[in-house]
Amino acid sequence: MRTFGVEEELLIVDPESGMLLALADLMLPSLVPPDKGSARVLAGQKPVYEGGADFSYELKLEQIETQTRPCLDYKELLRQLRQGRALADHAARAHGGRVAALATSPQGAATHLTPKPRYMTMQERFGLTVRNQLTCGLHVHTFVETPEEGVAVMDRIRDKLAVLIALSANSPYWNGAETGFESYRTQAWNRWPGSGPSMIFGSLPIYRRVVTRLVESGVLLDEGMIYFDARLCRQHPTVEVRVADVCLRAEDAALIAVLVRALVESASREWNDGVDPAPVPTVLLRMAAWQASNCGLRGQLLDFGTFTPAPAADVVRALVDFVAPVLEEQGELDLVREGVDRILAEGTGSQLQRGPFRAGGLAGVVEHAVEVTARGAIVGEPAVSRSPLGRAPQG
Repeated sequence: MRTFGVEEELLIVDPESGMLLALADLMLPSLVPPDKGSARVLAGQKPVYEGGADFSYELKLEQIETQTRPCLDYKELLRQLRQGRALADHAARAHGGRVAALATSPQGAATHLTPKPRYMTMQERFGLTVRNQLTCGLHVHTFVETPEEGVAVMDRIRDKLAVLIALSANSPYWNGAETGFESYRTQAWNRWPGSGPSMIFGSLPIYRRVVTRLVESGVLLDEGMIYFDARLCRQHPTVEVRVADVCLRAEDAALIAVLVRALVESASREWNDGVDPAPVPTVLLRMAAWQASNCGLRGQLLDFGTFTPAPAADVVRALVDFVAPVLEEQGELDLVREGVDRILAEGTGSQLQRGPFRAGGLAGVVEHAVEVTARGAIVGEPAVSRSPLGRAPQG
């Protein structure tokens, strides 16, 4: 079984008002080993905990990123997700805040740029896009043997990634407004010039040539701004799938990661068997992503075989059927079917936000999210490890 892991971006909020709090610079020093001071954290250093979560800054001080170590199964991944949420929440509590697994902020407020030179340059270059940028995603990393395999996988999963947008949808509110979308994060994120679905590359040299040309265009600052829906990780031997909203429930995040790993394994087998990627135009992939972002699981999605409208539940179950042979081999098929049925019955994070909104407005949405984010979290003091990151999923 391939190792896999995730990065989760969490909002830092006032638990009573639901307003954003710029606390990441105060939280991070308490989440790193004692020999790493805050100056080194600001310079981009990441802490390492044995068997548990790592943490890092994101673009804004109102959010924090947790990173699992490489895992082999759903149970261990879920444990690390819960531990990361618990540790981040503990650090936020020390400064009067909490963390919330919301993909966009329901409450409107000014945000504060993390004081790193690269982020400052981005703000100068991209203006309002950076000033307005505060989204929280779930990024799933899955091990690949070679970059060539990674490109082959990306070519063969691109037509199915929109389903994950719908399944993870967790951002109906944005800066004090009802958006009319289930995943408004997808809309906000895709303002970046390097974001969205990519072409079929066909080979590693072509992938590298496209990336080089994009950077040489001068539009992007560097290769780190290649924000494709799926990309090769620069630091580790993984394919990074970046389409999902951060999930309100840790169980949903772990489930989506299991689905991504099964997609990667299925795609690798197709490549080895000489099966060509589905020749779906990139513009159609954008339509599928928009529809998933707009409707989530409430209406219709574009079927990833025909790219015509179909009931969302049917499309999600078709995705599970597609990867069922791999899931069954790995003993995960029943787990995934039950998890998908649960989400279809109970609702995505976006759907679950609407009840608290009716009861308590936007502040009620955040209060509920804080409770759910912390629910079932593992509390405990992790052991500090100085071991190398190895295949740790960080992008």
